[in-house]
Amino acid sequence: MHVTLNEPVERVAIIGCGGSGKTTVGRRIADALGTSITHLDAVYYDDEWNKLPQDKFAQLQHDLVAADRWVIDGNYAGTLPIRLHRATHVVFLDLPATTCLWGILQRRWRYRGGQHADGVYDTINWGFIKYVWGYRKSMAPRVRALLAEHGADARILIAKSRRQANRIADELERAAR
Repeated sequence: MHVTLNEPVERVAIIGCGGSGKTTVGRRIADALGTSITHLDAVYYDDEWNKLPQDKFAQLQHDLVAADRWVIDGNYAGTLPIRLHRATHVVFLDLPATTCLWGILQRRWRYRGGQHADGVYDTINWGFIKYVWGYRKSMAPRVRALLAEHGADARILIAKSRRQANRIADELERAAR
C-alpha cells in the first residue's frame, strides 16, 4: 500500500481502538511536524481516572484544534466531529481485536500500569476488554459514519494491520518534513 499525499500534513487526528497503536503512530507524526502529541485520555481523565464534564471536554478540543499544527490521538466519537472539521489528515487504525489486546498487554508490561509520563492513565478492567473485543462491531461503524459525514475535507487513511499503520506513518513523516 502506497499513500500519495498531495496536501500538506498539518493537523492529524488519530483514531482507533485502545491498543491499536494511536500513540506510537502519533508520536512519529508529531516529531516530523515539530509539534507535540495530545492524548485525549490525558485531557478527559485526571490522575484518579475521573472524567471531565462533556461540555468542558468539547471546549478544550475546540481550543486544541484552533492551532495551525497538531496531532491528537483518541477515539471519543461524541467529539470526533470537532477534530474532523479541522484535520488535514485522519489516521483510522481499524485493527483486529486480538492485535489491540496484544498491544494493551505489551503497553501494560512496558509501563507496569498507572499513569505514563505523557499523561495517559493505563487502566485495564473487564469493561475495557469487552469494549476492545467489540470495537470493530459496535464502534468502528459509528466512526466510519462520522468520517463520511464530517471528514470530507481531510485525507482519510485507514490501516487494517500494524504493517499498514507503519506505512501510513512513514508516508506522513516524509510528507511532513
